[in-house]
Amino acid sequence: MAKPKFNLTASPTFKEPVAIPCPGGKSVNVEFTFKHRTKEEFKEFIDGLPNREDVDVIMDMASGWELDEPFDVDHVTKMSENYLGSARAIIETYMRELSGARVKN
Repeated sequence: MAKPKFNLTASPTFKEPVAIPCPGGKSVNVEFTFKHRTKEEFKEFIDGLPNREDVDVIMDMASGWELDEPFDVDHVTKMSENYLGSARAIIETYMRELSGARVKN
């Protein structure tokens, strides 16, 4: 049986689906490419969150998505304006994944 590979140097990015809440009680999964941070970088990121706009936070923690539209400020703004819970879902998914709050099997 092959042992899982584990590298002490984390990949600079990781992909994770985010359940974007849509009107009518449904959610749609959109895969985001998130930026990895070390423990110290993550602490600095968290400390810098107050008084930042959601779109700026999302642009700081992600580098892409699986949507046809480009991942840029205008399109992230459009998404957050049209889907009110999207920014919270993206930010919470990033923080949960990076902090290891959930263990996957």
